[in-house]
Amino acid sequence: MIYTTLLNIAIFQGIVLGLIILRSSLFNSNSNKYLAYLLFTLSIILLTQVFQIEDAYTSYPLLHIIDNVVWPFLLPAFLFLFIINRIDDSVKNKQKIYLCFIPFVYSAVLNIINDLDHVAGLYAIPKLGTAIITILGLIQLFLAVTFIPSLLLYSYFIIRHLKDSQEKKWIITLLTIVSSLLFAWLITCLAGLFLEYDISSTLSALALSATFIIHWTAYIGIYKYKLAKDKDAVYNFLNNDFAISYSNLQIVENSRPEEYREAITADNLYFQKLELLCKDQHIYTDSTLNREKVAEKLGISPGYVSQIINTITGDNFAHYINQYRVEAVKEMISNSEYGNYNLLTMGLESGFTSKTTFYKAFKKVTGQTPNEYKNTSK
Repeated sequence: MIYTTLLNIAIFQGIVLGLIILRSSLFNSNSNKYLAYLLFTLSIILLTQVFQIEDAYTSYPLLHIIDNVVWPFLLPAFLFLFIINRIDDSVKNKQKIYLCFIPFVYSAVLNIINDLDHVAGLYAIPKLGTAIITILGLIQLFLAVTFIPSLLLYSYFIIRHLKDSQEKKWIITLLTIVSSLLFAWLITCLAGLFLEYDISSTLSALALSATFIIHWTAYIGIYKYKLAKDKDAVYNFLNNDFAISYSNLQIVENSRPEEYREAITADNLYFQKLELLCKDQHIYTDSTLNREKVAEKLGISPGYVSQIINTITGDNFAHYINQYRVEAVKEMISNSEYGNYNLLTMGLESGFTSKTTFYKAFKKVTGQTPNEYKNTSK
């Protein structure tokens, strides 16, 4: 059947593309991994549709446990995390990421408990328990009609922080496609629940539409290379205020940093990009910033980050970043807009993690304590 074949092709492509994103050094990043998880989720949803068409649930009833899990709860969560991790000021409260998955976990636990009775027959839920599960099912429905639209709308809200206009354009398109399918899915399910409408044909159409997301993401991610971690490296340097002439760009596409480590100068492409990240995007304000995060942004190894900084500046990574933080504090001290800020607040706003590290770094850079500097600068 052509329809089933199309679904199977999309399932295979989604799994392969997800693995490529997770395993390839070119595409693997904190943001892209959530896109890979989104593709895996879509593949699972399409797989349950194939099982339905092939009547696999009759031969293997336990597959109903997989089918009854509300996988669409994961789609807005993974898409949201993909977008927010593409923003330069990425998630600061990463410990709260789990909140995105509460509706899915709630739904999965509820449906598995119910299926272990109706499908697996491991136990029999008493009448009172059935009534409770019905109430819990209504809560699941409430989560579906509130959580999914809310997170999708919030995703649109945060996209404005993306600085790359081309990147913003394709991500908005992706979000719009996924949102349209999810809203259509919600409306279809509600119609089937309250109007006793046969939704099988509509769900089949939605499943076919979902294959487009996988094919289109493959086109954007692999053919257009918009998911590559260093996709804009040369472009940024040819179009920024510190433009580097093309003749000075000696780095050949796909060459490895090890091949040109011997000639590290102030004109080094990665050092210039690091300078821009600090000066223009203020990455030093991230108190969790480390060599690994910077290396990921630059598309090189952490060891090479240290070598570049040590060779060009004569400082280690920590002191290099702290110099930017100290300069940020000095600017706050001289700016009347921050008159109500105390010194520690300024330090924490600039990326320092504690009063001790702030005062120690400030004294090392300026030769004065923050209080002494503030008093002499008046």
